Amino acid sequence: MKVTLINGSPRENGTTAYALGVIAGSLNAKDVKTEIITVGAMNLRGCLGCGGCRGAGKCVTDDGLNEIAAKMRAADGVVIGSPVYYAGINGTLKCFLDRAFYSGAGKFRFKPAAGAVAMRRAGGTAALQTINQYFELAEMLITPTIYWSGIHGLSGEQAGKDAEGVQMMEVIGANMAYLIKMKNACGLPEPPDVVRARTNFIR
Repeated sequence: MKVTLINGSPRENGTTAYALGVIAGSLNAKDVKTEIITVGAMNLRGCLGCGGCRGAGKCVTDDGLNEIAAKMRAADGVVIGSPVYYAGINGTLKCFLDRAFYSGAGKFRFKPAAGAVAMRRAGGTAALQTINQYFELAEMLITPTIYWSGIHGLSGEQAGKDAEGVQMMEVIGANMAYLIKMKNACGLPEPPDVVRARTNFIR
């Protein structure tokens, strides 16, 4: 069992990394392996909307994204962490998620997922909702926690003093481990995929 955690922050050891580290520690305590990958400092472009991934099974732009997306698809669970920029996720992470999820359509179904956001003061729920929208469209199992999963601070040291935020990250890890183990133990086949009925509003 393994979970891939994506750090959307350009700071490899910042507040977002601290939050993901707490989640990873909680998962490890439940015998789930983890890997934290920082994408925030990568030179990633946005989705071109070319549709080339439909035939290739991966994004046609070769800038390191496909290798990370493949790890997400192979993992038993996925966690996405982001700093809060203008009440949203940061731009590089948005580029990453657009392309990773669009090119991986259908490959994340029923995989447990969780979002975590790091903020100085506010805007966290809006950023978290953006992350959750990727999970919902990909038919993933959003891991429950005890509050909206945000942590406050301008550094890992400050974030460590947010007792409630730290507890939420710990609960995310414990609950995701539970979902992964329950999913593996039950042995139920996944519901069949459906052909989506697409209706354009302008004809």
